[in-house]
Amino acid sequence: MQLMQCGRLGVLFTNVAVEALGYELAPHRISSDWLEDQISATMQRLGVPKGRLEQLSGIRERRFWDHGTRPSDIATMAARKALAAADVDPSQIGIVISTSVCQDYLEPSTACFVHRNLGLTPRAINYDIRNACLGFLNGMYIAAMMIEAGEIKYALIVDGEGSQEAVMSTIERLQRPEATMQDFRNNFATLTLGSGAAAMLLAHKSVAKSGHTLNGVVSLAATEHNELCIGMPDYMKTDAGALLIAGVKLAAETWSLAQETFPSWSDDQIALYAPHQVGARHMAGVAEAIGITPAKLYLNFPVLGNIGPAALPISLAQAAEIGRLQAGDQVGLLGIGSGLNCSMMSVTW
Repeated sequence: MQLMQCGRLGVLFTNVAVEALGYELAPHRISSDWLEDQISATMQRLGVPKGRLEQLSGIRERRFWDHGTRPSDIATMAARKALAAADVDPSQIGIVISTSVCQDYLEPSTACFVHRNLGLTPRAINYDIRNACLGFLNGMYIAAMMIEAGEIKYALIVDGEGSQEAVMSTIERLQRPEATMQDFRNNFATLTLGSGAAAMLLAHKSVAKSGHTLNGVVSLAATEHNELCIGMPDYMKTDAGALLIAGVKLAAETWSLAQETFPSWSDDQIALYAPHQVGARHMAGVAEAIGITPAKLYLNFPVLGNIGPAALPISLAQAAEIGRLQAGDQVGLLGIGSGLNCSMMSVTW
């Protein structure tokens, strides 16, 4: 493991592989038109034209789970797919980290339920890491450090997100006769949320078979913006305009840091980007600010919405499924989360 000076330039890995991915999509498709139909009276009263939700976000639909679906159950489903894809027995897992914003309970951890569901050994460490939409990359980083140090051979990072409760609670608030234009603005981002689950199996190169190497990670924080997006189980208040400006600026600074850290980090040397995805304006702003080719971004937000930490690993898995990645391609993982925090990872496929 190579730690760069002062910790500022991130971490480079030499022994960590992305061994397998698994994901699960929620079964119920919910269109933006349907959501607007539920608050049509308020939109008419406020003078908001029909179609504004899809127009501003680029999201046609998102998905919901059945009511009562637990984050640990869907994370377990994704984890089983990853283990099956790698043909790795659960007994070999050294740690499972749940990175979900959504949780079964405040305590115990969601990870302990995934641990039980998978039948992991008592020696397998399990805990949650929560850092808004950046949680999955944070989980990858911590697990990769353990693998690089030789503490474990295999690590599972999992995530299970369900947006239906937050979205439907928001619909109820916006249906109230006293709902104002400011209420509509504050709640708009919640209506873009989707649902999904993802899992990634990381492995030490001595046991890895995939050939997909995790090269390193850089991270930056801009916590002066920690109140631009505040979420609770049934409510999320967002200053979308200010969040877009601050997020794009932080992404550009993190990109520059990645260029200082990774030997071949430039748009012409990166074949594909798997990003966290908020919506059309955000992705266009990020692409312009860091100077990358928009066509290299694998985007699924138009049909999945913003699925929080699960968005990035699902994007990577889907890109691989459809043949967008070839052996030897460099992949850029671009993550950002409320707070604000940003991380970027280099993977050689």
